[in-house]
Amino acid sequence: MANPVVSREIRLASRPTGWPTAENFTLAEVELPELAPDQVLVRNTLMSVDPYMRGRMDDRPSYVPPFQLGQPLDGGAIGEVVASTADAVPVGTTVLHSFGWREQVVLPAKRVQPVDTDAAPASSYLGALGMPGLTAYVGLTRIAAMQEGDVVFVSGAAGAVGSLVGQIAKRRGAARVIGSAGTAEKVRHLTEDLGYDAAFCYKDGPVLDQLRQAAPEGIDVYFDNVGGEHLDAAIESLNTFGRVAVCGLISQYNDPNPEPAVRTPWHLVAKRLSIRGFIVSDHNDLREAFLDEVAPWVRDGSLVSAETVVDGGVQAAPQAFLDLMRGANTGKMLVRF
Repeated sequence: MANPVVSREIRLASRPTGWPTAENFTLAEVELPELAPDQVLVRNTLMSVDPYMRGRMDDRPSYVPPFQLGQPLDGGAIGEVVASTADAVPVGTTVLHSFGWREQVVLPAKRVQPVDTDAAPASSYLGALGMPGLTAYVGLTRIAAMQEGDVVFVSGAAGAVGSLVGQIAKRRGAARVIGSAGTAEKVRHLTEDLGYDAAFCYKDGPVLDQLRQAAPEGIDVYFDNVGGEHLDAAIESLNTFGRVAVCGLISQYNDPNPEPAVRTPWHLVAKRLSIRGFIVSDHNDLREAFLDEVAPWVRDGSLVSAETVVDGGVQAAPQAFLDLMRGANTGKMLVRF
């Protein structure tokens, strides 16, 4: 790079207490270093905001280190290589990497993954063919061990993961798929666009009552993205030997004093239930099987991959994240540069 490249990035200014706010983020400029051998300069074109990022804003032990104060956040992103000293990743290559929240970034070539935008849209590598898709696949097939003929309930069903869980479950022979969401429009989206057999708005009444109405004979699998009242209702409704895949607990992420996760533990024994949390990165051995099964559905357009795209570049990312936490998205929430 003949002249220094200046990039803007979003840094964590302070740790949230309860719900995050715009004051927890700051926009900064940074001068990027010259490329060393086998490095690339990537200009980001899309970045992802995801619920798991809220946990990384707290300074506590977890499965991944917390974001550091005064340092840029990170997360999934798609970008174009605009300078390269790596023969394997030439200029013009579209790549997937984990350094979002920045306009541009210098990375070792081994830290980026070239993607085929002729086979699928670039955004799908952050959604249906990326982390959300693999999460849905792992949770449904390995963690919950869904079988043909099962009745499946999905909370947060209009989100990036939940919207894919229901569609995969239908294709794998679920007898009935039920989803919950936060607005009437999202409920309509579940049944009319995604093929859910039934759906309800959890704000319209007790979750247990609405779930019993949608599944009068009970459920066999619960894919949990929400926790709280949803998890309690699912445990009440699960049939004997029911299985729960706990992917997320977004209803409790911003609560400094969350209620106990399970209020009716006697059902665990009486019904012989299995409840298992999971982190998708522990199951990368399923990636090839996932792509073999799901990629054809993405290519032929039969798998609906809804997106909520926020324009405005890196400076729009904090508000996009805040909106995500309030449920403003349908499907994958992306920021476009």
